[in-house]
Amino acid sequence: MDRHVLSVLVKNSSGVLSRVSGLFMRRGFNIDSLSVGRTENPEISRMTITLMGGEDVLDQFIKQLNKLQEVIKIIELAPESSVYRELVLIKVNADANQRAAINDIVKVFRCKIIDLDTNTLTIELTGDDNKVSALIKLMEEYGIREMVRTGLAALERGCKDINSYGDYFEEEYIG
Repeated sequence: MDRHVLSVLVKNSSGVLSRVSGLFMRRGFNIDSLSVGRTENPEISRMTITLMGGEDVLDQFIKQLNKLQEVIKIIELAPESSVYRELVLIKVNADANQRAAINDIVKVFRCKIIDLDTNTLTIELTGDDNKVSALIKLMEEYGIREMVRTGLAALERGCKDINSYGDYFEEEYIG
């Protein structure tokens, strides 16, 4: 299966996320991650959708997304011309004897300890999928108590942005 990363601009209105996720469910698409947030324009949100499947699945999914009234623009972000990042928070078991070793790992990964308790540490890391997965694997040795990953956030590299892909935008949504 191929991984496809889509950048989807949508009108920032209630129910959009529900309609998009309902589309996944009804069509049986295999989604790896979905993250949503406002853009530089408060009337527009960006969804970064990581979809698993072949070109036929991607084409079908884009056709279905384009049917939604709130969808403004969809582009696929190629790995070689985009920046992909994800945030992970990991609460790990850490007694006094383990803290030094965990702190050494935190330094190597250039992440942060954001919470400290008697028997646990909470670590924050932002990075690509490989870096996040590598840290998780190392922390499993200490016992992960809780963990959350945000899903992928992505943008194209350089000067090109989603607005430069033709005249699809309605006049009221152009910055």
